[in-house]
Amino acid sequence: MSGSEKTWTPRALLTVAREAARAGAAIVGRNFGRAQRYVRKGTIDLVTSTDLASEKAVLEVLARRVPGHAVLAEESGAQERGNAKASEYRWLIDPLDGTTNFAHGYPFVCTSVGVARNGVMQAGVVLDPVRGELYAAARGLGATLNGRRIHVSGVRRVHDALLVTGFPYDVFKRSRRVMRETEAFLVRAQGIRRDGSAALNLCYVAAGRFDGFWELKLHPWDVAAGSLIVAEAGGKVTDYAGGRYDLSGGETIASNGLLHPEMKKILKGA
Repeated sequence: MSGSEKTWTPRALLTVAREAARAGAAIVGRNFGRAQRYVRKGTIDLVTSTDLASEKAVLEVLARRVPGHAVLAEESGAQERGNAKASEYRWLIDPLDGTTNFAHGYPFVCTSVGVARNGVMQAGVVLDPVRGELYAAARGLGATLNGRRIHVSGVRRVHDALLVTGFPYDVFKRSRRVMRETEAFLVRAQGIRRDGSAALNLCYVAAGRFDGFWELKLHPWDVAAGSLIVAEAGGKVTDYAGGRYDLSGGETIASNGLLHPEMKKILKGA
């Protein structure tokens, strides 16, 4: 850390995150439903002009409000401005989570903005411009949806749970493992959904709409804000073994906490 770097409270960081997310999501919302040109970053991994425009808007807010902080954004990667190399703070940005949904006009998309201090999440915002839902959390201050406090569900058994998952972009290389895990839950849970935005899936767990979530090979920008929102809503986020969660997202289980032991056991068996 630079000796002169300002110390930011989680609440102050949340204010900046909210401003940045609104700037990016406004572009996503304006362009949703319009014909989209896209290029492929991978076999099923897309990027549209809206991804790029949204990211530019988010980065402009951060450059103005926190010019010395490091940034990791999905489309432009790691960015360093000023004394960012020495900064304690790193912003993790997904300007448009659910790009495939967006390209097809499927209304499950969002902009995700999170910030960590020395690797520990401090604040996060996930904004769904289609539904007008803003999920937010600051460390130690709880989680909210449009300003109202949210909390995870009280479901205690997978048998009674509505779960959600996602498929990694290299699913073709690991389809057998993905299918084994999915089948293991499919025959035990009340229901399973797969709707293409990890950031929103995590927020739905936080709000009690889903009871649990699992997925392989997520990226830091996918999970940064959402993982904090789940934790601040009273839930739990770990790797498949129940260990301390790593934002690299190699393995992710998020739940209301009550389902965690059973979900771990099911994944281990799969």
